[in-house]
Amino acid sequence: MKNHLHLKQSTGDTLVVAQACATIDGFNALYKRFEKRMETSGRSPSTLQNYSRYISKIALHFNCVPTLLEDDQIEDYLHGLLKVSTPSESYFKHMVYGLRFLFRLEGLNDKRIALPSIKREKKLPVVLSRQEVKAMIQVAALLKHRLMVSLLYGCGLRCGEARTLLIKNVDLERGTLLVVKGKGNKDRYVPLGKLLVKGIKAYLESEQPQTYLFMGVPHTTEVI
Repeated sequence: MKNHLHLKQSTGDTLVVAQACATIDGFNALYKRFEKRMETSGRSPSTLQNYSRYISKIALHFNCVPTLLEDDQIEDYLHGLLKVSTPSESYFKHMVYGLRFLFRLEGLNDKRIALPSIKREKKLPVVLSRQEVKAMIQVAALLKHRLMVSLLYGCGLRCGEARTLLIKNVDLERGTLLVVKGKGNKDRYVPLGKLLVKGIKAYLESEQPQTYLFMGVPHTTEVI
């Protein structure tokens, strides 16, 4: 269900960008420069997708490329978002950061003055106790799911990193795994504990996955 929603959202983002490119004079050329700079600066595909969606939306709203907007138009638009839709912190952040990146690309750094600063909330992280972590893992009935939770928590993997983990990048002899193009589009090595090494070995023997560590429909009910 989650993958279906993500696919639907990605399709919607593509349509918004395509609509802006097709209907807004000058936006297609602007977007190509924007996309090229995002890629050459090492930004992730998800960041490109988010920024592109929001600069396309503001372009469609004014029927004009964002770089031609006056400061008061940008301010009114952002203020309107707050009053009408009460956007989430993530929504507002991507809109502002996307515009800042675009203005910097086009040599309009002075327009950044019209954009509000994004205040980061200082929240302490929620740290689970050892008993809570153990209980969370034991809730899963299948070895595959227990292993996934264990990797997410024990190795600090993100969901996308766990889903795309290649078998060839898991070194059970050394007790490490290689995360390729994680956050910031960077590679990193992550140590595996003895229990995780034991669990992965049991999982590989019973499930015999191909290419990716987690793939297909699990059929085992063994536990770590």
